[in-house]
Amino acid sequence: MSFLSDNVIPGNHGKVFETNATFNYDLNLIKTKIASIDGVKRVSINTDVFPKEFKIRTSKLVPDKVIEDAVISLGFHVIAKEMLPL
Repeated sequence: MSFLSDNVIPGNHGKVFETNATFNYDLNLIKTKIASIDGVKRVSINTDVFPKEFKIRTSKLVPDKVIEDAVISLGFHVIAKEMLPL
C-alpha cells in the first residue's frame, strides 16, 4: 500500500468507496456518518451500480481507515475502489 492508496486526498477529485449496504435508509445512514468525519466536505451516493458507491471529497487528508471504521460501527463495510485519476 502507498500514501495515495491509503488516504483520501483533499480536492474536488475525491475517492470512490464501495459498500455492502443496499437499502436507501442504510445508505443515507452511512452518508451521514461519513459526513460527520472531520475534513469530509461532501459525500455522494451512486445507487445506479452494484455494489453501491460513495464518492468522498475532503478538505484535508483523511485516512481510509477512519472512513472504514466509521462505517463498520454501523454494521456495514466499505472498501476503496480506485486511486486518483492520472
